[in-house]
Amino acid sequence: MDLLEAIRARHSVRRYTPQPLPQEAVAALREEIEACNREYGVRLGIAVNEPTAFSGAMAHYGKFSGVRNYIILAGKPAPDLQERLGVCGARLALAAQMRGLNSCFVALTYKKRSVRKRTEEGAKTVCVLALGYGETQGVPHRSKPLSSLYRARSAPPEWFLRGMECAQLAPTAMNQQKFLFSLEGNTVTAAAKRGFYAKLDLGIAKYFFEVGAGKENFVWG
Repeated sequence: MDLLEAIRARHSVRRYTPQPLPQEAVAALREEIEACNREYGVRLGIAVNEPTAFSGAMAHYGKFSGVRNYIILAGKPAPDLQERLGVCGARLALAAQMRGLNSCFVALTYKKRSVRKRTEEGAKTVCVLALGYGETQGVPHRSKPLSSLYRARSAPPEWFLRGMECAQLAPTAMNQQKFLFSLEGNTVTAAAKRGFYAKLDLGIAKYFFEVGAGKENFVWG
């Protein structure tokens, strides 16, 4: 499975089987986490076989069950932290999918205290990425029409539309898709609208767009 196939196959999954993560998958995810920490100045971590964060009423309210593995999306507080963590979370969600694992971004319905114990000192946890073998592969989320997610003065090229089709598939908080891409020549800009975790969602959408469009075809504005 390549990245494009992973984007099309990945759906949010909230219920997981007890099957443990393979050691080689954990090692690959740790390597990707370290790369994200270096490249984006964040402080991601991974918890393996740790059920306490998703035990109790909050997880039940969020309809989660069987979550024993998750990635902590955290970093030093900064205006662009959510966006950087969105990019990193997207990379890790697709890396997991390519290794046969399912995932789900979780902003609220987990035990903050349990995760805080595993977060580096001085870092703020924005959300976590639940991981594991899903009871199902999930289902596609409802998306806004593609034309409502971008602006262009003329008919956009194929590479841009491929990128937007991937951004349309990106997971967002409460499926709101509160982002807008704009095209001017080969320059692409993307902005978050006002909304719940909109800047995190923007980072996820931008990474998905890059995969579909190809970074060689455009520059970010």
